[in-house]
This record gives sequence, C-alpha cells and structure tokens, in this order.
Amino acid sequence: MASLRCAHLIFRKNVFSVKTFRISQRTLWTLSRRGWAARFGACVDLPGVRRCTTDSSKPKQHSLAEDLLASKVTHDGQEWQGDQSSEKTKQEREKTYRTLKYSFIAFGAMMTSMGGFLIWSWGDPNVDQDGNIIADEFSDMNLPMQYLRRTWKGMHEVNKMIQEPSREKLLPDPLKEPYFQPPYTLVMELRDVLVHPEWTYETGWRFKKRPGVEFLLHHCAPPLFEIVIYTNEQGFTAFPLIDHLDPNNYIWYRLFKDSTRYVDGKHIKDLNCLNRDLNKVIFVDWDSDAVSTPPNHLKIKRWDGNMEDQSLLDLGFMLRTIAESEVSDVREVLNYYRTFDDPLAAFRENQRKAHEQELVLSQKAEEERQQRTFASSWTPSFLRKR
Repeated sequence: MASLRCAHLIFRKNVFSVKTFRISQRTLWTLSRRGWAARFGACVDLPGVRRCTTDSSKPKQHSLAEDLLASKVTHDGQEWQGDQSSEKTKQEREKTYRTLKYSFIAFGAMMTSMGGFLIWSWGDPNVDQDGNIIADEFSDMNLPMQYLRRTWKGMHEVNKMIQEPSREKLLPDPLKEPYFQPPYTLVMELRDVLVHPEWTYETGWRFKKRPGVEFLLHHCAPPLFEIVIYTNEQGFTAFPLIDHLDPNNYIWYRLFKDSTRYVDGKHIKDLNCLNRDLNKVIFVDWDSDAVSTPPNHLKIKRWDGNMEDQSLLDLGFMLRTIAESEVSDVREVLNYYRTFDDPLAAFRENQRKAHEQELVLSQKAEEERQQRTFASSWTPSFLRKR
C-alpha cells in the first residue's frame, strides 16, 4: 500500500511539475544529515556535505519515486551553487568598477587642484617692495590670459633649468699674476673611474676606491694640472666621496649633475661651459657619449671593482708625460690615442719602445766614447795638442 501511495503522489501533475516540486536548502541539508540521500542511492553534493551510498554486497532495488527525489536533490544543489558563484562574481565586478570610478575621480580632483595652484602661484604678477604690481609683457592682456601666459613661461623656465647647466661659466676665470694658474686642466668622471658602487647584504651600498687614486692625484697635481671632478652624481652623494679621496686638496673644483646638459635622456658634460681653453683641457671618462667635445675625450676602460687594476698608474704617467712635453694642443695627442681600443696600453707600449730605443742610443754613445778613449791612448805624444 505504501508503494502504491508513493507512485500515486509522484505521477500527480501538481507534484511532478517543476513549479510545485521545490525543496529548500534547509530541507536538502536535513535530508542529507538523516541519510535520505543514501537511501535514494545517489551522491548529493552540498556545501560542506557529501553523502554517498554505502557499499553493500547486495544491490538494492530502488523505486521510481526514490530516483526522482534523488535527482531533484542533486539538481537543486547544483543550481544553488551556480547562483551563489554568479552572484559573487557580480559583486566582485561591481566592487572593481566602484574602485576604478572613485580612483579616477580622486585623480581628476588632484590634477585639477595642482593645476589651479600652479596657475595661481606662477601666473600671479611680480610686485615690488611696496606691493605695487610690476608690469611685464603680459600686462596688456586680459586677466585669465595673463595668468595662463605667465604659468607657461614659468614651466618653460623650469624645463630649461633642468636641461641646461646651472650657469654659463662653470669655473671661475683663470688666475692672474701674482697667483699661479696651471697650464693644463684635467677633468675626470668620478663613478667607475675613481670609485665603483657596490651593494652587499652586510653593508648595503658603498663605494670602493680604485687602486692608484693617490698616485694619480699626486702626479697630476699643480703646477702641472688644474684638477676638476665633473660627474653625473648628485652633490650630496659625491661631495663626501671626494673629501675622502682627496685629503690633500689636489682637486680644485667639483661639478655635479646640475652642471650637466640634459640631451635625449642623458646628462652630457659640456666642456664649452668650463671657461677654459679647450686646447689645454683633457677629459677622462669611460663613456664615449658623456662629453660634448669628443676631441678632448680620453676614453679609458670602465672599472668594475677589480682591486688588481693598475690603469690609474698608467694614466698618471701618460698625463704627466703630456704636461712635461709642453704640448700646445692636447687634442692632437688624444686624437692619436683615440685610434686604439686601449689608449693606456698603447701608451705603455710606446713607452717600452722609447725606453728600448734610448738604451740602444746610450749603448752606441758608450761604445763611441770607449773607442775614442782607446784611440787617444795610442796617439804619439808629439801629435797631441799641448
């Protein structure tokens, strides 16, 4: 009788209909906890619950009502999970859209405030000590145009200040008598020429001093050269480094990043602004694109921190040789050594050849002197001069 009654309920139109055959989540949870899903012979996947049929040695016979109820429980569980995931995705999209909208609004408000502040501060006309407005080339325009034109002029001046050197003459005029002005000017880059930056876990950032720095400064110091450091580093970084490298004050002048010219994304050392005769200026750097006048550039190899390096010793001998030779135009010498990949190695080889040639000449002179001495010892006394 129970089976006939269940079949009667299943095949009734109002029960079999999708609209009337609804099972709530709590009902599904209760059924799963009480083991009804296991009785129905199916696996029911619910959030946090998984009920499966237990193993049995004998297969059970299920009625049509039990199969329909089990499939309905499974279908409603999957549908509930899909609704939850779609709703969560929709909430995340709305949150992202809301965040982007508020971010754009805040950015627009910030840029508008900054623009208004710049126009108000830079576009305001200059005044004298009494508070009277000083007339300029924009005074005849209407008020909004005056502020806009003055602001544009201020932005152009700031851009010019960044791109061009801080002053037209980077060095003061040469010394006059009774003071002594060295005949030559030696300009050097600091980074990877005299020092090398290095980072470790123990010390963080630090600068290593290149071997031979003291030798170079001592052999090129006045009265031979006027030594200038011209670097791309900021002053607050380079100033203490130079103080540590040069306790004897061989370096006369220090020029930093504000003294360079910004061209195509690079800071260029403009030797034309040094206020010195370029015939007597030697610029030492490893970067061939870092100087405005290549004929004055002596390119050396970039130092990578190797403490066995001896390049500054060769550089000191080379510069001292140029100065003691009293070359009228150093660019002729630099043009010759620019044809070599390593000018210092070429100079060292030339020095070796010159030394060998000097030894040969001295040996010939010694042999000639000995021959004259031997011949004079056999000259008769009456042939000698009295």
